[in-house]
Amino acid sequence: MEIIRDENLQENLYFEKMDNGLKVYLLPKPGFSKTYGLFSTRFGSIDTTFVPLNEEEMITVPDGVAHFLEHKMFEMSDGDASDKFASLGAQTNAFTSSTRTAYLFNTTSHENECIELLLDFVQEIYLTDENVEKEKGIINQEIGMYDDDPDWRCYFGSIQNLYNNHPIKIDIAGTVETVAQIDKDILEKCYHTFYHPNNMMLLVVGNIDASKTMELVRNNQKHKHFEKPQKIIRKEVVEENHISVKENILHMDVIMPKIIVSIKVNDILSDSKLKLKRELAMNVLLDLLFAKSSDIFETWSREGIINDSFSANFTQERDYSFIQIGGDSNKPAELKDRIYQLINDMKNYKINQLDFEHVKK
Repeated sequence: MEIIRDENLQENLYFEKMDNGLKVYLLPKPGFSKTYGLFSTRFGSIDTTFVPLNEEEMITVPDGVAHFLEHKMFEMSDGDASDKFASLGAQTNAFTSSTRTAYLFNTTSHENECIELLLDFVQEIYLTDENVEKEKGIINQEIGMYDDDPDWRCYFGSIQNLYNNHPIKIDIAGTVETVAQIDKDILEKCYHTFYHPNNMMLLVVGNIDASKTMELVRNNQKHKHFEKPQKIIRKEVVEENHISVKENILHMDVIMPKIIVSIKVNDILSDSKLKLKRELAMNVLLDLLFAKSSDIFETWSREGIINDSFSANFTQERDYSFIQIGGDSNKPAELKDRIYQLINDMKNYKINQLDFEHVKK
């Protein structure tokens, strides 16, 4: 077991790679009442074209399959994983993003049982033709809910405007049409390819004993059988530098107009440390510019151009990256012009040293 020491935080992160390839990270927090566990796989909505496990030809699966699989994972042969967590006094949830699917819990008791349950329900799939068909109706309702959500339509529409070919432009849940194409065989093929321990990571944070918890995970994994680890081959996306759509207006029933200005970042870094450094630097810059304590936020708010919904975010993932700036505004055209002007004049923008140190800390 490797110990990664952080002197600034005065904390130890414990790491071990299991024999089956699973990466385990443990962060003890003495005195904390809650323990959190997260079990994730590098399988998200953009992973639709790949070579399945033990096959040689690349295939393309319907959009939304990663999200669909997330829904089905909680169903076990002897009950529902959510109910089992509840009986242990724990809360559980899951999410699917463009690049990963994650399952998580938090609890104040029965930590060991929760960790084992998290590992067990994710590492065993229970699918039938009947329960797959039943789930389609539930997912279609979720798709409809997001289609009627102005905030989501604005957020995701701004991403769709940026990209020409990249699957990030496809909604995470897919569409009613693509969900209809998903069946048990497709889900099982995706599961066995992407839910292999070699493609997964477990993180536990809380009032835990690192040695005992790591031994718990070791014992849990050594009694399970998995295929020999293989490198997952995904289709490499060729994305043009130019954006797909410069501007798009969607008419919906809203109290106040919503606007997001997006910037496509084409320089994709491969080194993980450089990516982290860029993300931290970008967050510092966006806070300096747009945080509620900034001069820009105060001025634009006083002029009635923005309100408390205004924000700026930087997203950086496996092979795409972008910036989004916006919020609700009664003067969306004026807000757009102000943001464009600021971007064009960015090279001349002066950062106050004291403000920088404050935000950095």
